[in-house]
Amino acid sequence: MTQLDKQTVFVSGSTKGIGKAIASKFVAEGSNVIVHSRSESGAGQAQKEVGAGGAVWGDLANPEGTNQVLEQLKAFGPVEVLINNAGIFSVEDFFELEDDIWLDYFQTNVMSMVRLCRALMPTMLERNLGVIINVASEAAVKPLPQMIHYSMTKTAMLSISRGLAELTKGTAVRVNSLLPGPTWTDGVESYFDGLAKQEGRPLQEVLDSYFKEHEPTSLIQRFATVEEVSGAALFLSQNSAVNGSSLRVEGGIIRSI
Repeated sequence: MTQLDKQTVFVSGSTKGIGKAIASKFVAEGSNVIVHSRSESGAGQAQKEVGAGGAVWGDLANPEGTNQVLEQLKAFGPVEVLINNAGIFSVEDFFELEDDIWLDYFQTNVMSMVRLCRALMPTMLERNLGVIINVASEAAVKPLPQMIHYSMTKTAMLSISRGLAELTKGTAVRVNSLLPGPTWTDGVESYFDGLAKQEGRPLQEVLDSYFKEHEPTSLIQRFATVEEVSGAALFLSQNSAVNGSSLRVEGGIIRSI
């Protein structure tokens, strides 16, 4: 029996990529995992693929969809581990981005986390039991010029996460952020398609030169795997002395002590 055995874990945005890997990792630990998608069919498929105990669906980018998800979650009892992974990203020219895109990114990446924490964290504090992990990005502290809109949302997530951690002082509830660097997922493959088009080069050429040209400070000079990132999420969920922190899983890209 592990520390996470039978605990109820909710992973938002868990149909693919990092979210799906995290859900799978917690299932392997014996947790009662609830997966999430914007669609009912997507949630059901993810549940089957990772062996989750439940599935919920709804668009977390707006209050109505979030309330729909929260209503479904009630059937599974108190959420003991909340992992906010739902989010979007894309390569965009800053000078061509209209206001509605900025607002959409803020609603999807930041407010989805805010709404879920606001709804689920009070019960954690009342029960003196709970873990929140907010999946940000190395872009939160190293903004990407081709993804300024996305980087902004990840910086906001770090600030909010630390503020929420302050609200847990003296309790057994913890709030931490996870900062993955370039991680190979289907979404990242789409990102590189966009980057290749922006640079006017073949996709494979961009991939072959990516770390040398775009991430020269990376110490591992490769993409992280979703398994490596999910392992870091597991660590944050289990170590009761880690609170209010930002754990980097970015291969040393951020050159700092």
